[in-house]
Amino acid sequence: MDYKPPKELLRLSKEAIDTFQNYWRTLNLQEDLDRLRSLEERSTDPHLWDNPDEARNVTQKKNELSAKIEPWLELRKELFDFPDLIEMTIEELGEKGAQSLNEDYASIMERFETLEMSEALRGKDDACNAFINIHPGAGGTESQDWAEMLLRMFSRYLEKKGYRSQLVDYQEGDAAGIKNATIYVQGENAFGYLKGESGIHRLVRISPFDANKKRHTSFVSVYVTPELDDTIDIQIDDKDLRVDVFRSSGSGGQHVNTTDSAVRMTHLPTGVVVSCQNERSQIKNRDTAMKMLKARLYEIEKQKADEEKEKSGGEKRDIAWGSQIRSYVFHPYNMVKDHRTEHETGNVQAVMDGELEPFIMAFLKSRTLKKEIAKV
Repeated sequence: MDYKPPKELLRLSKEAIDTFQNYWRTLNLQEDLDRLRSLEERSTDPHLWDNPDEARNVTQKKNELSAKIEPWLELRKELFDFPDLIEMTIEELGEKGAQSLNEDYASIMERFETLEMSEALRGKDDACNAFINIHPGAGGTESQDWAEMLLRMFSRYLEKKGYRSQLVDYQEGDAAGIKNATIYVQGENAFGYLKGESGIHRLVRISPFDANKKRHTSFVSVYVTPELDDTIDIQIDDKDLRVDVFRSSGSGGQHVNTTDSAVRMTHLPTGVVVSCQNERSQIKNRDTAMKMLKARLYEIEKQKADEEKEKSGGEKRDIAWGSQIRSYVFHPYNMVKDHRTEHETGNVQAVMDGELEPFIMAFLKSRTLKKEIAKV
């Protein structure tokens, strides 16, 4: 964190308190605290253990609530005391105390962000591994080149994040770029962190393929789906499935194999198409393709259920599957902007080199608050 003078720290700490109060209200933490206090009172009843099953239930719920609420209580105390600490420190030490205040503030905000992320990654599938599918829109070479740029961006991000990734499908473009690519990602909360990348990614630039140097706009669809575990059963009838075997179109050892073992699966009722060509074994490619297909169908059904829930609740969905989520502008100025969170940066090259974390964090925080507000 850059050095902040005391007045700036005071302003930032008050903003952080406002943000904390927003979380406290929308996450119903006061309700959790009241329940915890009630359970603590019940646990002191000397007759509670006359019923061992009830006693164990009370103890379990108390421990669960305590584990959830205590970190928030500790953070609240430190955060609310911090403005007074600033004034006391400056009064006693003058500007000499400003450095220690900066360190204290950075520590508080780091723990705040950890708690925010713990709430943001509580989704049913957030802990799963993930598939990232990148598919260019209309526009031929322009969109295919943009798709390959996004493939590189995601690959760099996964490397920085420390995730294990494997390119399971790679189809070269006609003149440049790619027609399709799928990355299999393994790591802690992989789907939870990456789920917000699903949607349309828009590029505005001077085309390197246009001799007249005109500005072009290109679009690429990104689908992020969780790798399903054995507890989720997606039934696919054989009559609804077309399976094609073909020779991969990748560039040999650099990307995928070149034997006749690549597998393409088409789910006829939905039109969903997946393919895998990473392994030399047709059986392994078929297994991976089936995992990808089930993941896509699962996400489609989950989206339908979410939309129905929002309709019944009278809510308007602001992020639809496949909607434009982010713009990358290379000309006439440099900017990457997320249209859902309004988070933006002028350092386009850093983003293309994998600096996606600020965008992902902004999305997770915004969705946590919106999700919880919808419950109120």
